[in-house]
Amino acid sequence: MSTETIQAPELSKSEQDRLLNIRNIGIMAHIDAGKTTVTERILYITGITHKIGEVHDGAATMDYMEDEKNRGITITSAATQCEWNGNRINIIDTPGHVDFTVEVERSLRVLDGAVAVFDGVAGVEAQSETVWRQADRYGVPRICFINKLDRIGANFDRAFDSILHRLGCNAVRLQVPIGVEKEFSGLVDLIEMKAWKFTEGDGPGVEPMEIPEDMKQLCDDRRAEMIENIVEVDDDMVERFLEGDEFTVAELKDVTRRATLAGHAVPVFCGSALHDKGVHPLMDAVVDYMPSPIDKGQIVGIDPKDEETEVVRHANSDTPFSGLAFKTIADPNGDLTFVRVYSGILKRGDAILNPRTRKKERVGRLMFMHAAERKAVDEVHAGEICAVVGLKNTITGDTVCDDKNPVVLESMTFPEAVISMSIEPKSTGDRDKLGDLLGKLHREDPSFRIVTDEETDETVISGMGELHLEIVTTRIARDYKIPVNVGAPRVAYRQTIMKEVDIEGKQIKQSGGSGQYAVANIKFRPWELEEGADAPKTNTNFIDSTKGGVVPQQYIPAVGKGIEEASKSGGQLGWPFVNIEAELHYGKSHDVDSSELAFNLAAQRAFREAMEGNAVVLEPVMKLNVQVPEDFLGDVIGDLNTRRVNIEEMTMDGQIREVNGTVPIAEMFSYAGTIRGLTQGRGSFSMEPAGYEAVPAYVQEQLIKDRLK
Repeated sequence: MSTETIQAPELSKSEQDRLLNIRNIGIMAHIDAGKTTVTERILYITGITHKIGEVHDGAATMDYMEDEKNRGITITSAATQCEWNGNRINIIDTPGHVDFTVEVERSLRVLDGAVAVFDGVAGVEAQSETVWRQADRYGVPRICFINKLDRIGANFDRAFDSILHRLGCNAVRLQVPIGVEKEFSGLVDLIEMKAWKFTEGDGPGVEPMEIPEDMKQLCDDRRAEMIENIVEVDDDMVERFLEGDEFTVAELKDVTRRATLAGHAVPVFCGSALHDKGVHPLMDAVVDYMPSPIDKGQIVGIDPKDEETEVVRHANSDTPFSGLAFKTIADPNGDLTFVRVYSGILKRGDAILNPRTRKKERVGRLMFMHAAERKAVDEVHAGEICAVVGLKNTITGDTVCDDKNPVVLESMTFPEAVISMSIEPKSTGDRDKLGDLLGKLHREDPSFRIVTDEETDETVISGMGELHLEIVTTRIARDYKIPVNVGAPRVAYRQTIMKEVDIEGKQIKQSGGSGQYAVANIKFRPWELEEGADAPKTNTNFIDSTKGGVVPQQYIPAVGKGIEEASKSGGQLGWPFVNIEAELHYGKSHDVDSSELAFNLAAQRAFREAMEGNAVVLEPVMKLNVQVPEDFLGDVIGDLNTRRVNIEEMTMDGQIREVNGTVPIAEMFSYAGTIRGLTQGRGSFSMEPAGYEAVPAYVQEQLIKDRLK
């Protein structure tokens, strides 16, 4: 692959200083770990807000949607900005509920660093692992904040160990808490070897104190452990460490920053955001250890006119403009498109190119966002994040760029929907209005899908879970004033092939008029996914291995297209086929009667015959974590056993039992109400996608009977 590089002019001193003082970070975690509370404290201590918004009161600045206020959870990622010690911090607060994981996905794609928040009692939870893997996928450097350490049952070391072992990262403690639970009153900074006592009210949040006598040995041990883990990125420092040399604070901060940016180490900090404990040192850590746009290095895309040519851009306002649209919000006054500017300057009134549509779009207005509030600006520079009004055909994942210097940046992938339900307006007069609105909502949220069932002509919406679709339908009725009827939730089943078969598909019609003649010999077999690949795929892998021109070259794409169309139609049951490899290895044609249509139809016939009696139904499976008081464990386990749960382990922490395993999502509808009833409201559970698995034979038999009714 060739590379076309537009040389970046040398950074001016002012531009270099500006970029070095920018941090684009996300706050990510499992639901209820305290992400939004951390963000609220940051906004308060940086002077952006003058009142601390509490999540549990529905008053959090970052949870501005009606459903977020009512439910006390984050549903959509919200952007804001603040200043800290002369540095500009752009923050995106992301959701923690598995149903809204797409919001984390698209935020991490454009962020330079992330703060992972963990509950000091629970440690790593199900969604913690999901968002961690998402950050791994985009190579996002992280620091960790173990939150809620003043709660009963909180344990810093236990939470740290869960990060170390469940996430498989090189977690490194840079702080040690002073006191536990209600006595959590300060921390020891292991780099500076200073102790800090938490203070109340306005001010720095901490004041110096002596390291407690009974903690000095522990802190010495923890500091040695910290240094050993972070100096591994520097051979000279490793040698000095082995020789027993001392390091300066500046040297330790520098090597910690390098280790963090390289992904070698993940610094871990402690605190309790609700009571403003440890948030000031956390902000210092964001500045000290999170990357600036310059640290992220050059941005590599491809030339839209030649996909074999790489195009390089640099974080510099004096280069051609390029940016990535990572979020859209439907708005009566004009849809908002969130854009990360990677290079150049985006100005109000500019005409910019969307390489996907090959059309220019006009920038109407530019704004910096503070949750739901907007601040109009005339231009946005490299390294910044903004909202644009006026882009009519740009969707999530699209690149926008200078039309004279086009580039396509890496987009993002979105998970397959796992739950579906039918939807229709209560009034037939609202049918067109509902159709337009569903299209807008899909633009906002790519994990929300809409299809029309060809047999019943009903509209079917799909999403990541019950809560996801419940939020969507609530917004349709409440915010857009379109009353709707919805069907019961349905699982997004898929089908695949069990074993290899070799089928000869024929389309022969040679009586009267122009004929059709095509013979396609195709081997169908399971398509083995690479380890770690997302499953299932929604298409087939087509291979042409014909020799000697038995199938003319111009008809081969039609064979692949016919297989793809047949796989998506789902055959008799209507569930799409996935993970199937199809190899065209022989065929026949006719000089006069062969055509693309004939080979397309022959391939479809071959596919249907191959799947007949050789298909297995796949169902979405979730990782399940249930936390329940010991007194109710028997009843909960008994109920789980009726839901086809595969229990993998059970652990105990005090009086709380934790059950981990996997479960088909079809068995978990309305489980929230069930576990509340079984545990007098004291049990909780969480789930995250774990892929697709074949359903048991007896379940498949019943599914087919119900489907064919």
